[in-house]
Amino acid sequence: MRGIIFTAKHHCGFCMWPSAYTEYSVKNSPWKNGKGDVVRELADACHEEGLEFAVYLSPWDRNHPEYGRPAYVEYFRNQLRELLTNYGDIFEVWFDGANGGDGWYGGANETRKIDRTTYYEWPETYRMIRQLQPQCLIWNDGSDRGDLRWVGTEAGNVGETNWSLLNHDGEVTWPMLHYGLEDGDSWVPGETNTSIRPGWFYHETENAHVKSLSKLMDTYYKSVGRNSTLLLNFPIAPNGRIHPTDSLRGIAFKKMIDEVFKTDLTKKAKIKTQGNETLIDFKEPTACNRFLAEEDIAQGQRVKKFALEAEVDDQWMPLKDELVENGDGLTTIGHRRIICFPTIKATKLRFTITDSKCAPMIKRLGVYLAPELTADIPDSGEKKSSVLHYFFSTPTQMMIDWDTEQTLTTFRYLPPQDTKAGIVTHYTLWGSTDWANWTKLASGEFSNIVNNPIWQTIKFPATKVRILKFDADHLAEGDRMGYGDIEIK
Repeated sequence: MRGIIFTAKHHCGFCMWPSAYTEYSVKNSPWKNGKGDVVRELADACHEEGLEFAVYLSPWDRNHPEYGRPAYVEYFRNQLRELLTNYGDIFEVWFDGANGGDGWYGGANETRKIDRTTYYEWPETYRMIRQLQPQCLIWNDGSDRGDLRWVGTEAGNVGETNWSLLNHDGEVTWPMLHYGLEDGDSWVPGETNTSIRPGWFYHETENAHVKSLSKLMDTYYKSVGRNSTLLLNFPIAPNGRIHPTDSLRGIAFKKMIDEVFKTDLTKKAKIKTQGNETLIDFKEPTACNRFLAEEDIAQGQRVKKFALEAEVDDQWMPLKDELVENGDGLTTIGHRRIICFPTIKATKLRFTITDSKCAPMIKRLGVYLAPELTADIPDSGEKKSSVLHYFFSTPTQMMIDWDTEQTLTTFRYLPPQDTKAGIVTHYTLWGSTDWANWTKLASGEFSNIVNNPIWQTIKFPATKVRILKFDADHLAEGDRMGYGDIEIK
């Protein structure tokens, strides 16, 4: 972990510091008799521990009476100025892309919409940030280009091809967010954001559904390993702390990253580079399953395509990224590229740059043997649903999506094992390939599920989908869907 980005104000408008510009803040809470400052305490702790500190400040404010009018923009800048001048060095400011909607707005209880391309007057705000914190990075997916970009999904992955470039001007399409722009004129690297839980906020019913170690490692390879940084969200529980399960899973995640990259097998190998080809000679059969490459990005991002081969039993064989469904995945490199492949015993590896924008500048190569991820690793949290990306669009609607179309026939649901709250008794299952057109796959009742909370199986005709929607039409108790596990075939 390099640093922490703290949500100083979310869309609700409540400020986690005693802002001089609103009464809606910690200064009017019972915590520390209104004398507390969460931003101060966390900023000081980060600086003490050698971590960088950053702030998330929501442009949308569902509480402020002037939101949608010019007066709010000045209010927003005043709050940003407080954060940038009172808490030491800030390495990043994060502006969420949510831009208006329903809210209380000082009692108005109405929907307000704004033009995201003009309302916030971002150029003036950017100038203020540059003046107050010259080294601060700006994350913004609004109209004016920031220093960092969203990667188009909160699933925890970026494109296997990922350029750190966009154009300074013009609209940014989803492919540009996810893959970058090879011929872009501005350096705007991607920042992959996802949560350690199914959603961004804490819910007690999700305590058993913190992402597994294998899912987190998959996210690492598909973000940091694809020329991106990773922003991993830890929701805060009602007691003001990170839940112990989340904390232990995060520690297990860090330990596994360290374990995977602890021993670089190239250190004992003979390495010879000639032109665009590098030969790594281990001199004897050596088990490996990870390959790492880094460009000197101070000189720009140059590599467009490369090949990776292994000599096994005196025969050369091509390798591909096993995390990529189409093609071999051996495209861009950038600040870091990690290629995952099944464990082999190779005598040699051959890395060849086959296409680049100009003369490639490779700074580092590495080869590693990652341990197998098994359920007996402490705090790994492995489940059948560990391989899925799912989230809740409403408290009673679960969404599961994939990068590519899947042919499915079976949906299995395991209810909560220690409570009746949230158990789905009646359901409807939908499928879609485009998020717009939905086909009902099945509906019905899980008979006697409350008294016998075992795996429930829903069968349906083979159907191609990219998204499944599981609706809880009726719950045994409570108002939020609960589940023990999910399996899809």
